[in-house]
Amino acid sequence: MSSPFQGHEVEARLRPAASAYAFDLDHALSSVVALESKVPADAFTARILGTERLGNGVVISEGGLVLTMAYLITEASEVVLTLNDGRRVHAHVLGFDGQTGLGLVQALEPLGLPALRLGTSKVLEPGSPVIIAGAGGRAHAAAGRALTRMPFAGYWEYLLDEAIITEPAHPHWSGAALIGPKGELVGVGSLSLSGQSQDGVAKPMNMFVPAELLPPILDDLARGKPAHPPRPWLGVFAQETESQVILVGVSPGSPASRAELRAGDLILAVDGDEVSDLTEFYTALWDQGPAGVTIALRIQREQDVFEVEIRSVDRNALLKKPRLN
Repeated sequence: MSSPFQGHEVEARLRPAASAYAFDLDHALSSVVALESKVPADAFTARILGTERLGNGVVISEGGLVLTMAYLITEASEVVLTLNDGRRVHAHVLGFDGQTGLGLVQALEPLGLPALRLGTSKVLEPGSPVIIAGAGGRAHAAAGRALTRMPFAGYWEYLLDEAIITEPAHPHWSGAALIGPKGELVGVGSLSLSGQSQDGVAKPMNMFVPAELLPPILDDLARGKPAHPPRPWLGVFAQETESQVILVGVSPGSPASRAELRAGDLILAVDGDEVSDLTEFYTALWDQGPAGVTIALRIQREQDVFEVEIRSVDRNALLKKPRLN
């Protein structure tokens, strides 16, 4: 069996040097583990996210709680953690939260690893030094910097008030640990993004979910309870361009699919209120009420403008529930 670390090494020139930090670098990096999950082929998210998912997790308690990204473990029937020494340990999905994008698993055997202390991304300023750490030790870690903290709207009905943007881009960012100047966990890796340098050259970056979003929902996630009341969900994939919200697709079996929305449709308004970007669209959508509420949309398709009413759903109700391995 090939190692889950293989092929995800960071360039040697980008790796952190232990002497540059006041904390024990290797001790901190040992808290990051590889995470592999398997999802049934008939799962709701299988077509979009795949049935085999590979990323990272961060040990946040000596009892074996591991923090990761929700999309890695959603509907997973099997989760395996690989420690830096190659030992493999099965884990159980405790919960995941669509609003923050965070997920939590419990190791089913003692990991014998230190817990990385939870910090806050609010200590980061543009240019603050950080370590971007995937599983596998120092060869899989990059000495980087925070670029900014900014709102982020994802195409899959997702919105963060303050996402953390970092560089250099990590080759294995999903679920990676963002370690702050004092050796604390300040974020969890979510996405690879592309920006532009001042001279117009494409600049790859990573987006991290702030670690301070976890404590308010940690108890609920650990108990397998919903961390937030379910929001109305339509199942659209949308982008913003030239002050317009345009659909690039719809999730199969979703309310949007049943309403026959399709790629290329423009969303002009929600309940009569015009929207020109994803933040306005999502905010207006979620302001309509709880999951299950009927959403009135004004749509433009080519030259035609029409109104459509779509009954939203709780997305979590469509997902397979976690079960003990």
